Amino acid sequence: MTDLTHDQLEAVDLPAPEAQPPASPYDLPGSWYVIHSYSGYENKVKVNLETRIRSMHREDAIFDVCIPMEEVVEIKGGRKVTVSRKQFPGYLLVRMFMDDDSWAVVRNTPGVTGFVGNANKPTPLSRREVERILGVRKDQEEKKAPRYKPEWEVGETVRVVEGPFADFNGVIEDINLDQSKVRVLVDIFGRETPVELGFEQIQKF
Repeated sequence: MTDLTHDQLEAVDLPAPEAQPPASPYDLPGSWYVIHSYSGYENKVKVNLETRIRSMHREDAIFDVCIPMEEVVEIKGGRKVTVSRKQFPGYLLVRMFMDDDSWAVVRNTPGVTGFVGNANKPTPLSRREVERILGVRKDQEEKKAPRYKPEWEVGETVRVVEGPFADFNGVIEDINLDQSKVRVLVDIFGRETPVELGFEQIQKF
């Protein structure tokens, strides 16, 4: 096998290194702005805006339309279920270069009621706000655990479905989200007794 000379090595076409996206969505081209829509119409507004961007050839100024989502844990039928929900119902994020034309494309999209902030000169989100809402690349930060969203409130009456107090009713006195536990005042022999229970051990009355 013949050894390649330095000049020959220079001539060899090597695959270009794959470009890595920025660790933070804040570092992508453009700035992030918040737009308001009617609650429940976020998906429709996203489709409408993306269609207008293409039809008006503004892909060079409006890059991304995002509906921020989050994972929350709910108790359904006594089991923990992780579901995706809109973080901010009625709001979308748009990454864009702001000028009169791009402003008009977004503002005049059916379903958009306006930009959040100064209507004519919206203020972009800060780095901290963008990263808090959209996060950073998974290789830069551990994926956050789903946020738990209890279906009951302090003062609400619930039924115990598991454990030694099963079939007793009680009133929620405290909810500890970090430990996934509640303190329930259970009526035992005519006296209210505080009992600590896991989320999966109670159901709505």
